[in-house]
Order: sequence, then C-alpha cells, then structure tokens
Amino acid sequence: MSWDPDLLDQINKADDLKIAPYHHDMQTTGTPTWIWEVVVENRLFVRAYSGVTSRWFKAALKQRAGRIYAAGKVYEVSFSPVSDPLLQQKIDDAYRHKYAQSSYLPSMISERAISATVEISPKND
Repeated sequence: MSWDPDLLDQINKADDLKIAPYHHDMQTTGTPTWIWEVVVENRLFVRAYSGVTSRWFKAALKQRAGRIYAAGKVYEVSFSPVSDPLLQQKIDDAYRHKYAQSSYLPSMISERAISATVEISPKND
C-alpha cells in the first residue's frame, strides 16, 4: 500500500514524526522516538542516527510493524529495510535538502545511518 500524496505532504511538512515499533506481543509499542523523516518518490523514509544498534531500528526490523505519530495523528504502519544504493543516494539528497542547516546532517548521511534506513508504509486494513 502507498501513501496518499496529500497526507504524505502533510507528514513531511509537519516534521514531527515519532516512530514506535511494536513489542513482541504485536499489541503494545515502545516509547515513541522523534526522528527525522524524508520523502522520496512518494515514499516515506527514516534513518537511525545511532545506526543498526539503535533500539527502535532493531525492533522495527524484527517486528516489521508499529505506529508513527505525525501531523497530529497516529498511523498503523509497516517497516522495511532499504538496501538499494541508488535509492539510498536519493534519500541522502532528500536529507541534504530538508536538513541543510542542521549540524546533525553529516551523521544522518554517514555510513552508520545509511545502514539503518527504513521505509515506512501505511498498513493494509
């Protein structure tokens, strides 16, 4: 399933996304974690600042589902890793554009963060 373009634009502009993968019970989530997001080709992506050792990243890959909190709403979502080098470059470019003024940008386009890139997709009802 793909995002509605208008909704995705709202999420991107709000720039307030919090990610909360499910626990093992697939009912409860961890504490929502604020995270930078970018949109590429009408798809939503996030990266773990701490790389693959990040707690939320490990949970997202293990459970493949959870919730995001964005633009004043809660969404049931699925998570999938990103490994395509061409897509990773486009995601880098989106981070450079959106967060150009941040001192954290170099970390978010580093190999550590790139290795922990996740696509967030709306969950099928």
